[in-house]
Amino acid sequence: MRLELLLHLLALGATVLAAWTPAQESDAAKQLDVMAQKALNATLALLDSDVAAAKAAGLTPNCTREKLRYRIEFGSMAKEDRKAYTSAVLCLQSKPGLTPKSVSDGARSRFDDFVVTHIYQTPYVHNSGTFLGWHRWYLWVYETALRSECNYTGLIPYWDWSKYAPSPQTSPLFNGDEYSISGNGKLIANHAGAMGGFIPAGLGGGCVETGPFKNMTVNLGPIGMQPVGPSNGLGYNPRCLKRDVGPTVATQNTNYTSVMAVMKMTTIANFQDLVQSGGAAPNGPMGIHGGGHYTISGDPGGDFYVSPGDPAFYLHHGQIDRLWTIWQMQDSTRQYAIAGTNTMNNYPPSANTQLTDVMNAGYAGGPNVTVHDVLSTVRGSFCFVYSRSPLS
Repeated sequence: MRLELLLHLLALGATVLAAWTPAQESDAAKQLDVMAQKALNATLALLDSDVAAAKAAGLTPNCTREKLRYRIEFGSMAKEDRKAYTSAVLCLQSKPGLTPKSVSDGARSRFDDFVVTHIYQTPYVHNSGTFLGWHRWYLWVYETALRSECNYTGLIPYWDWSKYAPSPQTSPLFNGDEYSISGNGKLIANHAGAMGGFIPAGLGGGCVETGPFKNMTVNLGPIGMQPVGPSNGLGYNPRCLKRDVGPTVATQNTNYTSVMAVMKMTTIANFQDLVQSGGAAPNGPMGIHGGGHYTISGDPGGDFYVSPGDPAFYLHHGQIDRLWTIWQMQDSTRQYAIAGTNTMNNYPPSANTQLTDVMNAGYAGGPNVTVHDVLSTVRGSFCFVYSRSPLS
């Protein structure tokens, strides 16, 4: 196991569990809804201001209300729209990859291109100043591939972990029907949780046998789990998709009370640290980022490096990006606020992240962008907002 992964796990390693009551959960959910509506209103006002300024300067605005698109909660999508999304992901998995064999001998598809990119970028885009911005860009590049290469007409949905925390395995995401993102893994009795039992076990553990991805082959990894795959996880290692979805990690780390503990932070440094590290009640032992990943768990979902190999990854990070967007739009001074260095946990020591620093998504695609370019969802290449439904 690599040193940077150990450092990350130590950051997740507090033992204080989340403390909440049903009344607290209800109140926290209402608070989040108020913040979300305020953020949407502020984003639309910003968009209108940008459009007016562009027109006054004789320019054509990239984003307008007419062009604006909505990323919505997966369970709120019509069944046919959920099916269209998973069909597009299957399409991406069927297309030949662009990653050279010299970079990864194990990549077999366009879907795998995104996994390889995440593997290489992991030491620089976690517990760092680019964590939030890079993943926003990564999601957009993935979404663009689904739309341009697989004729998908929608956007990436998000997973509202808190809504389903008491029983994620029966949620519209993981119930295993044809409109889900596939079900839980087959139950393995008395199995240990991820990280050698450091993470509580879920209600599965085996291969996924239901839903759109029941026949999916995972090609890359493991890296953050034992035994490590060929060529340090970059070689060809075909195997089934495994999940270990269950309520224990979810109710401890991704409930509404945990989310609101993060959303109440007033600085970007505190916000992103609490998103990633957790460590104190009421936000849970591993934070909402780790909590979402280890609610999925399994292989590759429970692998820090290779987790995008599970299609659920993108809905999880959609929620991370949604919450960051809501937090940003509570105060205009937060729009371009960043904090942190250019390496995970500043190991090895590196410079502070700057707005002018350049990021890329490797062979996944997309142009190079600066950190500044990705800090608004209605500026630059972006023209989207988050909402519970397209009509909100």
